[in-house]
Amino acid sequence: MAGYILKRFCYMLVMLLVVSFVAFLVVQLPPGDYVTTHINDLLGDGQQISMDEVAALRADYGLDKPVAVQYFKWITKIIFKGDFGRSFAYNRPVLDLIGSRLGLTVLISLCTLIFTYAIAVPIAIYSAVHQYSFADYLASFIGFIGMATPNFILALVLMLFLHNVFGVSVGGLFAPEFQGAPFSWAKFFDLLKHLPVPIIVIGTAGTAGIIRTLRATMLDELKKQYVVTARAKGVEEKKVIRKYPVRIALNPMISGMSGLLVTIISGSTITATVLNLPTLGPLLLDALLKQDVYLSGAIILFQSIMVFVGTFLSDMVLMLVDPRIRFEK
Repeated sequence: MAGYILKRFCYMLVMLLVVSFVAFLVVQLPPGDYVTTHINDLLGDGQQISMDEVAALRADYGLDKPVAVQYFKWITKIIFKGDFGRSFAYNRPVLDLIGSRLGLTVLISLCTLIFTYAIAVPIAIYSAVHQYSFADYLASFIGFIGMATPNFILALVLMLFLHNVFGVSVGGLFAPEFQGAPFSWAKFFDLLKHLPVPIIVIGTAGTAGIIRTLRATMLDELKKQYVVTARAKGVEEKKVIRKYPVRIALNPMISGMSGLLVTIISGSTITATVLNLPTLGPLLLDALLKQDVYLSGAIILFQSIMVFVGTFLSDMVLMLVDPRIRFEK
């Protein structure tokens, strides 16, 4: 077990290096760089700038070096000094910008994950056990609607509904009076009031997908011989369902936990922008638009870490749930 964990940890480090290089390279694929964007903004404001000033700016930001050299300097500072560089656009350390939003990103992601499984698993099991019932048809209908509706559209509909019917503004995670205020119990309770809408909006597609997957797997297990035999021997129906079919049907759902986490983290960028959430998604979008390579590369690196950790945890949970699974030593 310890050997397996160590092996996975080494694989994760190698993959993080690969992902960091690819992310750093992809960010710089569009024509120009941050200096080009900055100069265009200055020219748009009517300011004049000479070629010597352009070259000096590019040298100050370290953008006059080849991409490989820029990446090597950036990644070595991260590994040996824990320095993720300085954001060009915000003129602040990248770690400070990410740290100010990482906590809320993790909070929303975990709450959405819990919400998704807490809603989807009972509905899927009940729908499979009561196949072709009204509840089954209703769950299937909701599942199809949830998978077909873009999250940002649902966010706009909810915002419009809550504002017109209840007069409540659900944009952001805090009321205006708590924006930038130090942490307090009042601010914490205000956060709790704003959390349900983004959690419901972001978790809708994942919930619908799990309902469809788990229901199909459960229906397949319920038709197998061991279930028929258990029922023929008079085993209590709840025990028949709970002891084996449910545990086996959970396997694909648990193994897909990391994929769902990816969807929640990366797929919530547009939704977070619509809802004005202070998470990593809108910050990454802004960094990409401004070609802020250190900031965007660091955010992608942090998101990759969260995905790799989610994959590792899903493997561990899968091993505990299904004793048939044994990892190679």
